[in-house]
Amino acid sequence: MEKSKKYFYDYDEYEKGDKSSATMISDIMADPELPELEEVIIGCWGAPWDSDDCQDIIDTLVENKDKFSHIKSLFVGDMDYEECEVSWIVQGDYSKLWAALPQLEKLTIKGSSELELGTIQHDNLKDLEIICGGLPVTVIESIQNATLPQLERLMLYIGVDEYGFDGDVDSIQELLEKSNFPKLTYLGITDSEMQNELVEVVLNSKYIKQIEVLDVSYGSLTDEGGNMLIETLKECSNVKKLIIIHHFLSDQGEQKLRSELEAIGMEVILEDKQCADGDDDPYYYAMLTE
Repeated sequence: MEKSKKYFYDYDEYEKGDKSSATMISDIMADPELPELEEVIIGCWGAPWDSDDCQDIIDTLVENKDKFSHIKSLFVGDMDYEECEVSWIVQGDYSKLWAALPQLEKLTIKGSSELELGTIQHDNLKDLEIICGGLPVTVIESIQNATLPQLERLMLYIGVDEYGFDGDVDSIQELLEKSNFPKLTYLGITDSEMQNELVEVVLNSKYIKQIEVLDVSYGSLTDEGGNMLIETLKECSNVKKLIIIHHFLSDQGEQKLRSELEAIGMEVILEDKQCADGDDDPYYYAMLTE
């Protein structure tokens, strides 16, 4: 099992006024355990919601790439809501990271404010996950045009327009049409207020005949989307597992989805049933926005 370590500052350390992203990356580089690590997780670096973005961290990783040449997994922004709301996390420009860390196999980014991925070209990355309350079209386009021949898992939180998502259903359809991930086995298109529409796009994409795991969690999925999943996935023997955590399926919809797909041998993870807000004009919400 890979050796992992999380670096973060707590509230008391931040309140002293001498902690920032610059001191965070200095602390990481000075850690005697660094040469033994395969995974680095970067949590709260001080005031990630303010002017202190994580660009110093990214730039120092690039400038000192030899010191991080053994790192296979990197998570930047691992904070819960008590430390910093996801929509407040100020990210950075990862354009130069791809070439600097060619050995990297997994990259997780939390937060999409000021996030840039640039031109993505990486021969070894297997897992890319972006957790946010709203995914900008510029980021979607970077992924759409990426050269990631080894990518096996793609997990995207789409989010809502109030917190950064400035696209529409067509943006996700274009992503799935134009991207080329020949080894993709896990596709997650999640956390949307238009989850039914996105499910339809995913089910009509080229990847539905390729993937083994489909994740449509954290969004506004109702029986309409559930019925589409049943109809299509019953004909997709390649899909071994369906994940739906946080949903608005009815009791009958839950039972139908589970029974019909489990009957063909598919593993169904169906958890965290929600109730719509409002009676006359129900509102179905995504799990993670602010």
